[in-house]
Amino acid sequence: MGFASGALAGTLAYRRVFGGGRERIDVYFDDGSFVTFGGRSPEAAKLVPLAQRVVAVIRSA
Repeated sequence: MGFASGALAGTLAYRRVFGGGRERIDVYFDDGSFVTFGGRSPEAAKLVPLAQRVVAVIRSA
């Protein structure tokens, strides 16, 4: 269990350092699961512009 937690933490740290410039959408569900859509996927193509507008509105408030 400790090894799995360490591997997950390492993967997340790596993604933050080297993958920060890529857009992606993380969709979280009530059961605690989530799915990530890469910026070039058809699902993200629909959601990224909406998310950008939401962030812009929040930042301007």
